[in-house]
Amino acid sequence: MKPLPSRILCVAFFLCAVAVSRAADLGRFTDQGDVGAASRPGTGSFDAAQGAYTVGASGANMWFKSDAMHFVWRKVSGDISIAADISFVGSSKQGHRKACLVIRQDLDPGSAYVDVAQHGDGLTSLQFRREKDGTTAEIQSMVASPVRVRLDKIGDMVYLSVAGPDGVLRPSGASFALHFGDPFYVGVAVSAHDDTAFETAVFTKVEVGDASAAASVPQPGLRIITLPSGDRRVSDR
Repeated sequence: MKPLPSRILCVAFFLCAVAVSRAADLGRFTDQGDVGAASRPGTGSFDAAQGAYTVGASGANMWFKSDAMHFVWRKVSGDISIAADISFVGSSKQGHRKACLVIRQDLDPGSAYVDVAQHGDGLTSLQFRREKDGTTAEIQSMVASPVRVRLDKIGDMVYLSVAGPDGVLRPSGASFALHFGDPFYVGVAVSAHDDTAFETAVFTKVEVGDASAAASVPQPGLRIITLPSGDRRVSDR
């Protein structure tokens, strides 16, 4: 068998190096792309020095029966957690622009999913779609504009933890049961809530790892109430 020409070897080495570089560029994640309809292609980049993901997107919403967002993700199986500090870039008239930590079954716009959505106006909610092409519902956190948020998937339960001004993550009292078949997707996402706009958020101190049993500890004194809109909210009253 003849050895491959040096030029072919160089090209092969270059392509492998590019592939490794692209994977490294997304840090803890492996790929990215738009999910659903978007008037402008979304963007996602990772600054290793700062440990920060900057994600930008148009898209009408992550709600109802389908989502429109830019998603930076990786495939996982079993129990998992994802946590991050989230901040928006610049001011906006759109109070419901969303930056989210996401667990979803697939990349279809109508996929079953659970996420923690931090809104531009500070509202922070555990959102979920029970089944493919079903309607999204939410449980609103008592803590607005949390310093840090975390999702823990333990079996078929997903729990939301939030950190107030002291920076300590605590169970929010919001959780939801949803079965995910292995493998599924975990990552960070942004939706502008206005397909004619383009909104950007930064995710820092991103952690993807083992789920914590502490997230599932019952929270005495907290209960979930139903609002006139039909949405639900964690309350201590």
